[in-house]
This record gives sequence, C-alpha cells and structure tokens, in this order.
Amino acid sequence: MPGVRETAVVGFTLAVTGGVAYAIWTYVSTGTKPKQDSRKIENTSREETAQKAPEPAQKTPTVVINEAKSAGKQVLVLGLEGAGKTSLLHCFATGTLEQDVDPTQGFNAVSINREDLQIEFLEIGGTKNLQPYWKRYMCKAMVLVYVVDSSDAAQFPLAKKNLHELLENDFYLPLVVLANKQDKPGACSITTLHEALSLEEVGDGRKLFLIGTHVRKGDTELNPAVQDARDLIIQMVQDGR
Repeated sequence: MPGVRETAVVGFTLAVTGGVAYAIWTYVSTGTKPKQDSRKIENTSREETAQKAPEPAQKTPTVVINEAKSAGKQVLVLGLEGAGKTSLLHCFATGTLEQDVDPTQGFNAVSINREDLQIEFLEIGGTKNLQPYWKRYMCKAMVLVYVVDSSDAAQFPLAKKNLHELLENDFYLPLVVLANKQDKPGACSITTLHEALSLEEVGDGRKLFLIGTHVRKGDTELNPAVQDARDLIIQMVQDGR
C-alpha cells in the first residue's frame, strides 16, 4: 500500500440505544461525523433484479443475473449470506421493517433521491456463486458498505478474507463496515470486530468507518444507529461528487 498512513483513529462516539451499544469510528481525513439530516427520504424505490435459473441435474446450481445499471451515484453493499444486507437496505429506504424479507439471490437495488442527487444502493447476494460478481462492480462504486453479522464469530475469518481481497487493489475507496445484529445474543463489540477484520490494515489513505447496527421487524421508527449509517453514507456520496 503506497505512501505513509494518512489516517488515524482519533476517537469514537459511544451511545446506547435500546440497550445496544454502538460506536462510530472517525478518522483524521474526515474530521468529525457528518451532520445529521432529519428530512424524510423521498421517491424511494426498491426493485428485485435477479432470477434463478433451473438447477441442472448433477451439476452445481447457477444463477442467471439481470445486471443492474445505475442511473446515479452508486453505493455497493456487500457481505456474506445472512449478514442482514437486505433488511438494512429496506430500512434505509422506508425507515422501518414491517415484514421479513427474503435473502437476495442476485441483485437488489434501492434508489434514494435527496434534492438533486440520486443515490443507488446496489446489493449483490452473498452466496458463494455470487461472490465473483463483487469485484466486477467495485470500479463503479463511490462507497463500499460491507455488512457483517456481529453475532456469528465463526464467519469472521471468511468475512475478513473477502473484504481484504476486495480492497487489495483499491487503496482509496471509502469503506463503511456495518457490524450488524448487535441486538443478538453473543454479538461482539465494535472493538472486537475491528480486530477480527484487521481493519487497521485497510485504512491507509481511505475514509473508514465502523458502525454497530441492528434492525427489528415491527419497529415503527428507524433505529438511530441505522439512521446514522444511512445519513453518513449519503453525506459521503455528496462530498465525493
């Protein structure tokens, strides 16, 4: 990784919401946390853009992908299967999670319009046969959002491996790691996940944030940590225009 380390942890904001502690890590290169925007999201839409192909007998199942084309600024949302990517995107768009959502089998796109800016959150499923598509879309992203199930420590090594491989040839793409499912029994702390993913190794020259999140079906209001994450990502895209 070229050059000297340009960013350093200067602190974190710790809050407790609904009994769940979460932290937002900030770096010198970004100054303080972006201002909160309490305005409601307008003109949100969500479209499923993937189809399953029939499984041929005696062969590895395949997925036929109708690839999404972005009309605006693109935020790429990745993570292992079951990390909670789709539920988080649903909350980003609507503010609540009224019912269970099915895991994404291909691409899932959510567009958010904010004033004169259209931001597309593009999620790619986390199954093994979809992971090869991840790198293909890295070059189109303004921000990478990487979602990890913080209650499943057994998956941390694989989550770390995939994340580091994604970033090995891109030294400056802003990264937001969401330590999701903080409300689940056994969920690890922010500092534990920071160490488990070796995030200190991917921070040179890049804006890097780690936020603890959780969503619950039936909540009538957007969880403050999820709102922080959404507003931070939108602000990063606005700043990067």
